[in-house]
Amino acid sequence: MIRSSKLSTKFSNYVKQDNIIKFIEEYKKITQEFINLIWELDKIPTLLPKEITSQVKTWLSARAIQCSAKQASGIVRGTRKKQSKRQFIYNKLVEQGCYKKARKLKSIIDKAKISCPQLNNICPELDSRFIKIDQDNNTSFDIWITISSIGNKLKIQIPLKKTKHFNSLKGKLLQGIRLSEKAITFMFENVVQNKENGITLGLDIGSKTLASLSDGQVTKNDLHGWNLDLINKKLSKKKKGSKSFKKTQTHRNNHINWSLNQLNLNKCKELKIEDIKNLRKGKKSSRYLSHWTYTLIYNKLEQFCESLGVQVTKINPTYTSQRCSQCGWVRKSNRNGKQFKCDKCGFQHDADLNASINIALNLRQISQKERLLHKNKTGFYWNEVI
Repeated sequence: MIRSSKLSTKFSNYVKQDNIIKFIEEYKKITQEFINLIWELDKIPTLLPKEITSQVKTWLSARAIQCSAKQASGIVRGTRKKQSKRQFIYNKLVEQGCYKKARKLKSIIDKAKISCPQLNNICPELDSRFIKIDQDNNTSFDIWITISSIGNKLKIQIPLKKTKHFNSLKGKLLQGIRLSEKAITFMFENVVQNKENGITLGLDIGSKTLASLSDGQVTKNDLHGWNLDLINKKLSKKKKGSKSFKKTQTHRNNHINWSLNQLNLNKCKELKIEDIKNLRKGKKSSRYLSHWTYTLIYNKLEQFCESLGVQVTKINPTYTSQRCSQCGWVRKSNRNGKQFKCDKCGFQHDADLNASINIALNLRQISQKERLLHKNKTGFYWNEVI
């Protein structure tokens, strides 16, 4: 498990800050040149050969050129990766005779033509060959970073002060940094094993109640009365790209982090969550719904569970909100907004909590063919696998 933390370079004098900017600009320039040189190649090597690296004219050292070339290779390979996966699946579908699916995928491939990446911002990733980290010093600063071997006889010593977030991270401090104009990012490696004992919980993600757990835990309003629903409504009224819009986005992200940190998963060994995909694909979404970002919630949940040794399992969310957690009766009319009432046994509960209980259960898989029958309109029993 790798965690990162940023420390500001604001304590450096003007000469040091100018040298940092000078190095980053030159590094960015030659990285873009490397990208342009290798973009048309059929096979991109991880380490670029001398025939390519020698074509770039720069004052950077041979080590720094190597580092830039490796980063450029990673950017190009990463850009091509998704498209190559699609092409591989397309070829398989043609071999298997699934021509209808192949045609659909081919149209996606043709529409998603990728172009050569243009770097706006890039952070040089420097390893132990370039940096020396000194945490034992007699100055008022917590850390001194010495950057050398970058070329032009530049040697930059940067003073840093630790933050609360930096001190909260545990594990081994890796001998590598990510350098930007205003900050240095450190990485920590921590080995966490999944728990062997504990209970399995289900978690339902909602637009009004952010998270509901099968043991009864629900996320609540913060100390100022804000919840995700109110923040998204506020965000939908802001002009996209404005300072107020960005400020509200930050508020939403901070609220999600704060809310999920309130959950108690100490006794949990496995957390089951809905695997929501293509929620708004092919649909016209309101501005309000477009700001409900479940990927942000997923990412935070996975990081939170990873640090606690809790295994995260994604399950298909089909009918989990319409199934009665008491008798197993599934019907679309069972759920009405935040209220759930089974029209078979009369059981009533909060709709999100009822869904989270169903998510935690070991229910049999419902095939796509069965879903197309729309049996949930008339109703059916959906039982657990024993």
